[in-house]
Amino acid sequence: MKTKNSISLFITGVMMILLASCSKDFLEVESKGTNLEGAFYKNESDATSALIAVYDIMNLNSSSFANIITFMNAGSDDNFGGGGPGEGSNTIAQFSSFNVNPINMNDAGASGLWGNHFQGIFRANTLLQKLPEIPMDENLKTRYAAECKAMRAYYNFNLVRMFGNIPLLTITITPAEALTYPQSPPEEVYAQIELDLIDAIDGLPSTINIADGGRWTKGAAQAMLGKVYLYEKKNAAAAEQIAIVNGSNSGINFSSPYGYKLLTNFSDLWVHTNKFNSETILSDSHSSAGNATWGGVSWGTEGNILNVMTGIRGYTRSANSTAPDYYSGGWGYNTVTQDLYDVLNGDPRFDATIIDAKALIASGQIEGYTVGNQDTGYFMAKFAPKNSDVTPVAAAAQELNFIQNTYIIRLADTYLMEAEALGGSGARAQALLDAVRARVGLPSVPVSLDAIALERRKELACEGHRFFDLVRTGKAATVLASRGFVAGKNEILPIPFRDLENSVLKQNPGY
Repeated sequence: MKTKNSISLFITGVMMILLASCSKDFLEVESKGTNLEGAFYKNESDATSALIAVYDIMNLNSSSFANIITFMNAGSDDNFGGGGPGEGSNTIAQFSSFNVNPINMNDAGASGLWGNHFQGIFRANTLLQKLPEIPMDENLKTRYAAECKAMRAYYNFNLVRMFGNIPLLTITITPAEALTYPQSPPEEVYAQIELDLIDAIDGLPSTINIADGGRWTKGAAQAMLGKVYLYEKKNAAAAEQIAIVNGSNSGINFSSPYGYKLLTNFSDLWVHTNKFNSETILSDSHSSAGNATWGGVSWGTEGNILNVMTGIRGYTRSANSTAPDYYSGGWGYNTVTQDLYDVLNGDPRFDATIIDAKALIASGQIEGYTVGNQDTGYFMAKFAPKNSDVTPVAAAAQELNFIQNTYIIRLADTYLMEAEALGGSGARAQALLDAVRARVGLPSVPVSLDAIALERRKELACEGHRFFDLVRTGKAATVLASRGFVAGKNEILPIPFRDLENSVLKQNPGY
């Protein structure tokens, strides 16, 4: 179905209330199909189902071909687009060389970055408007409203970071209104994001049980608010919020009031079954219960596609090999650059971050792999699926049902964000930096903004943060110049052409 503009994507999905692929324990429900609005929002069960639909869009971090991690990695100096042989024309590869334009942003590898986020905002706005009239416990209403506001803020934050000039919606609108609804200046969007997160913090629980894993908490909202402030260069406010999450410290030992704690072993962060661990602040969560199929992933946020997208294509172990038994059906996206390899070479996090397939071939551990687009011989280890991670699901696509959660915010990230917000100086900033390094057995180095930036690159490599970090710190034009980055243009993406048609939306500068 052709859509007249981006906002009309809300309308096509407004009544898709129950989505079977949701994989958080809280969201593992049986699909009931679609519901007409007149017969819905009548009781607590309906409200819960509607909240599930709002949460579903958070899966965009690692679900759908237009997932945030794969796409944003491609535009960084840590990864290329990659993919199979002859796949250099898709939008992920085009973003890697900054050849994206309004036309190729229409394809499946990019258009969901715009439209799916707006679906989430529409769903949040609808439930927020309906909640006051639903007969249910008032405390539960307060929590649901807080979760909706937190997610609306997160979706708007992703949109404004990626596209800059977006429509700001805090109410539902009709198809006719969508045609003439304008964009708002980024500063207005950020002001609403702040307001939503501040409101959400008051209504969210401090802790949740494992059955609610994946839901928003006070700590998650405060961490997100601190991150938003950091992007706005409101460093004092950012440090204040994130310090609450990180907690008090004695040297490099921090005690979070929410119980967050760095894992002892960095590699344990990437074990598929190690869900909702002590370092998790906010995650995109997956299980095999969703039974995702290709019919769902084509339009939105069905299933965990990140694992198969970034896995090694045609990986074949040699006889008696001791090399990891990686799943051979990967697609080879996000090949790792020589630059990142050199930065991490000798770092204790190397093996958990990068697969050196060239070395495995040279040592006779593997027979080889299928060479694809922008091949370097290096692949991402953090999300690489092993055969032992394949879920035996008879009625679904196995390659969409890997159970690994992906982090939206984790504790090492907040340590480094706070250190940066503190200006990269002082005893607390030093302790925060040292804590991240000490976890992997590295000695202290003098704290500075450059040292923090380098640590972020090493610690968070291939997790979708690097491009945004380069843009917000003003380094992108220099670091990415050889890739074709143009200052004043490529800091944000073009709005997909089909989402501009017959609307008042204006294309971003340079496109």
